Amino acid sequence: MRTNRNSLAVVRNLGILAHVDAGKTTVTERILYATGTTHKRGEVHDGTTVTDFDPQERDRGITIFAAAVSCAWDGHRINLIDTPGHVDFADEVERALRVLDGAVAVFDAVAGVEPQSESVWRQADRHGVPRIAFVNKLDRAGADLDRAVESIRERLHPTPLVVQLPIGTEDGFRGVVDLVRMRALVWADGADTFVEEEVPGKLREEAQRRRRLLEEAVAELHAGALEEFCARSTVSPETLVGALRELTRTGEGVVVLCGSAYRNRGVEPLLDAVVAYLPSPLDVPAVRGVHDGADVERPADPAAPFAGLAFKVSATPTGRLTYLRVYSGWIAKGDTVLDAGAGRTERIGRILRVQADRHAQVDVALAGDIVAVVGLKSARAGSTLCAPGAPLVLEPPGVAEPVVSVAVETRRSTETDRLASALARLAEEDPSLVVRTDAETGQTLLSGMGELHLEVAVEKIRREAGLDVNVGRPRVSYRETVGRGVTGFVFRHVKQDGGAGQFAHVVLDIEPLETGSGFEFRSAVVGGRVPQEYVRAVEAGCRDALGEGPLGGHPVTGLRVTLTDGATHVKDSSDTAFRTAGRFGLRDALRSCAMVLLEPVAEVTVTVPDDAVGSVLGDLAARRGRVSGSVTRAGATIVTATVPLAELFGYATRLRSRTQGRGTFTARPTGYAPAPVTAPAR
Repeated sequence: MRTNRNSLAVVRNLGILAHVDAGKTTVTERILYATGTTHKRGEVHDGTTVTDFDPQERDRGITIFAAAVSCAWDGHRINLIDTPGHVDFADEVERALRVLDGAVAVFDAVAGVEPQSESVWRQADRHGVPRIAFVNKLDRAGADLDRAVESIRERLHPTPLVVQLPIGTEDGFRGVVDLVRMRALVWADGADTFVEEEVPGKLREEAQRRRRLLEEAVAELHAGALEEFCARSTVSPETLVGALRELTRTGEGVVVLCGSAYRNRGVEPLLDAVVAYLPSPLDVPAVRGVHDGADVERPADPAAPFAGLAFKVSATPTGRLTYLRVYSGWIAKGDTVLDAGAGRTERIGRILRVQADRHAQVDVALAGDIVAVVGLKSARAGSTLCAPGAPLVLEPPGVAEPVVSVAVETRRSTETDRLASALARLAEEDPSLVVRTDAETGQTLLSGMGELHLEVAVEKIRREAGLDVNVGRPRVSYRETVGRGVTGFVFRHVKQDGGAGQFAHVVLDIEPLETGSGFEFRSAVVGGRVPQEYVRAVEAGCRDALGEGPLGGHPVTGLRVTLTDGATHVKDSSDTAFRTAGRFGLRDALRSCAMVLLEPVAEVTVTVPDDAVGSVLGDLAARRGRVSGSVTRAGATIVTATVPLAELFGYATRLRSRTQGRGTFTARPTGYAPAPVTAPAR
């Protein structure tokens, strides 16, 4: 097959990131409309959007599942993923960011940076994804671009490079001044496109001042722009665009645009900025993988061996879809590929260009493409697919640890097997959902990232599998940690029941680590009293013991175990004996430690009318919340507090009743903190 690597220069793989209700899906809908992909503007409140196609998304008015769409703009192909904004679905965002080259972060012009805005920004930081910012909803009462930009600077810590000045405020917002080329872009009421005009006279002085600030900010960060600025006391539009592109791709600066997606104002300049500033697959480093313990690089080149990463699996009425980012090489219908993790080959049945829930079949997918494939049986989210003759394993997306669990069961015992199949399908599609059986009660437990996450999962079982299920009250996942350790704890494992026996002698020191630090194991044995292979067996045994702590059988975290001494038997010592000694030795040692129960906590941001603040603060205190700050904005008070996750079940209903339906809140898990109780029920 003849391929052209330069064709990748016109591809943009990007995501839309934001806090819930900042306007991500509306921005996506307007992009599809502006590019001619759709011929009618979809609305979230009408349930007519392309990307929020799931019945639950339309019922709830929020994005739950990351949806991929493709469109074309100015000779470029844009593969776009609309991601969820609710914290319970942050794992969907994580999987999307793993395969994206850039992102548009959307902010509410009234609220500025909100809690989940901060979370998704940090996720993008971890993946090194370049971003541009779009301050949305400038037509709202109380909208303020400068205040929103300042919140970006203070809370997210990038250097914002504002390239637009609004024309009009709030309901009178009608366009923007492009500060790079010093032109006015104005949208008439009901118009789908802008008209280019001279900068209005009353804004000319302010526009020149802001252009100067933009030049100075860029010159501070970019050597080429600084050289031109010093020589000419100004920076040309061409140099400015080139500098903004480089600063965006290195993450040193963030280009900020503004508009109102709902009114279709500002979308075309946003698309121009995507093309101008965000990277193509050629602009990002070659993907790195591992084969036989050695690092392997694959460039974004259709002529290189095929390598791709599956980042999402979806079961549809027409078959199982595996969403795939192709990093190098190409694949065609009927090709055989290797699932490197599973060590088995798969056959590509069909290749689909995705438009949310609609698909167009294509013959070939090249490096840089994001497509869905049909026919893969074993591939899961995070699986590496590659050419059988050139294997490698790519780093999979991280999977968050579940924090909330519910017990699920069918009302009819004859449907137990159908429930098990439905749960297995859920866990396959969403790796952040975990299904397990409680060893003590025999109940089937479904664990996820939050109350809404589990509610959506259970509703999906009811709708798609047609099962009538009972659901227990949500329970949080507690942890146990060491408050005060022990030193010199001796444990001897001796077993003799005919034939070869078992002998292992270990001496352990247990000490606490900072909460959330996990588990560390060290060996301080000298003189070869415990051979190295047995030291590894002791560590494995200690890790086995971390599954159940002495307080209530919860997982143990935040401790360091040091093997200080031991002894062996010439015949009866073995890996098995020392692993057993490590497991039971640590289990007994923890009973001698002062243990602390940890519970998950969340940062809660509550927005309430001024007249309901006292009632809401009292309710937060009753829920063991610690208020960390409050700010008054546009007739409402925004209260920030840290609250145990277990106390937030049912909080939405209580907040509505205390504020006559006018209060809203968001919660973002922030880790674990000591619990005041000694041993809650498992």
